[in-house]
Amino acid sequence: MKKPSTPTAMTRRTVIKAAAAAGAALLAPPIIKARGEEPIKIGLDNPLTGTYAALGKNELVGAQLAIEQINAKGGILGRQVQLLVEDSTSGEAGTAVQKARKLIERDQVNFLVGNVNSALALAMAGVSNEKGVLHIVPGGHTDGITGSSCHWNVFRVCNTTTMEANAVSSALLKNIGKKWYYITPDYAFGHTLQEGLEKAAAKGGGTKVGGDLTPLGTTDFSSYLIKAQSANPDVIMFLVQGDDMINALKQAVQFGLDKRLHLGGAQQELESLLGLPPEARIGTWVFEWYWKQPDVPHVKEFVAAIKKKTGKVPTARTWFGHASIWSCALAANQAKSLNALKMAKALGGMKLPPEVGLMPNEAYFHEKTHQLITTLYVGNAQAKGSEPEDLFNVTQLVKGADAAASPEEAGCKMTWPSAT
Repeated sequence: MKKPSTPTAMTRRTVIKAAAAAGAALLAPPIIKARGEEPIKIGLDNPLTGTYAALGKNELVGAQLAIEQINAKGGILGRQVQLLVEDSTSGEAGTAVQKARKLIERDQVNFLVGNVNSALALAMAGVSNEKGVLHIVPGGHTDGITGSSCHWNVFRVCNTTTMEANAVSSALLKNIGKKWYYITPDYAFGHTLQEGLEKAAAKGGGTKVGGDLTPLGTTDFSSYLIKAQSANPDVIMFLVQGDDMINALKQAVQFGLDKRLHLGGAQQELESLLGLPPEARIGTWVFEWYWKQPDVPHVKEFVAAIKKKTGKVPTARTWFGHASIWSCALAANQAKSLNALKMAKALGGMKLPPEVGLMPNEAYFHEKTHQLITTLYVGNAQAKGSEPEDLFNVTQLVKGADAAASPEEAGCKMTWPSAT
């Protein structure tokens, strides 16, 4: 996954023009004569500060690489592409909405991308739908984005919380135990992830023995950990993310809970593992993409390209950003148009090319929900692997189609505008 490169200015808005690296003909745009010098604009409204800053910055790095690749292959519809970046903050929906409106109304972007925070992604989706702009959500997981709150113009790259819960539950139930205590972030992502885990666990005889909702940005988890220990669970399920995950796991190990209980959860990120001391890199989790895939075509080249930019391997977040920007280009070049309705029709059901999908099973956007169906990587965190950044041991690959809810179960009732 990816880390931000220093050459890019991290101001309130960053405009990136790129031209580098040749690529496969499969990803080349249709041969359309460039219309003047006006670039096509993609707006990225994502956290660069706060609890989710590291995640947002890595999505930015992946987006930057995609812009470079797209421009090197001729751009979108024969025009070069610019990336305009706004800091949504990590948890302020009002700020994220304000930035989305600015990108759409003042900067006149052709595409909107964001957000890491599920609540912010949902709020932004309301704006993009109102304005009729194609919107790619790279890393906001709550089910509603491609479920009960789905929109014709909104597509999502990361998994749903239901997919994550279904993917990891069987491993925890089979290998660890059936009594779970939840430490959950108190907003949309945490709520739906815990709901999905409780539902998945119940199918295998698992039970909830307690839980706490924690505010975003919590630094002291001691009171929650004491309650969790008293409940005597088999597993403490850490559903918090970003800096909160680092603080929670670090403190749990300091208290010695890892000696008495299993510390695990659903979604884990390489950013968090890198931020933890080796002794706290433990537990059963699900990754959404992993950089060490020696048998998967094009992954080696992607890792090398990111390491050249940042000196570090890509994370799932880097891939989210990369795949999101490429999805914009693929939609426009397939539709041969920048009309959002035509692009949405083209992107629904589309299979990502292997150079973009970068995983063992085919990745495709579900035609009825606009959810990207991918591979999920279940395994265990590890203090060290064969390389310094090899901190996750994949033990099981789960096909997204096997973990995803049906459109009916997800509650997506897609309403399309009439063609213009």
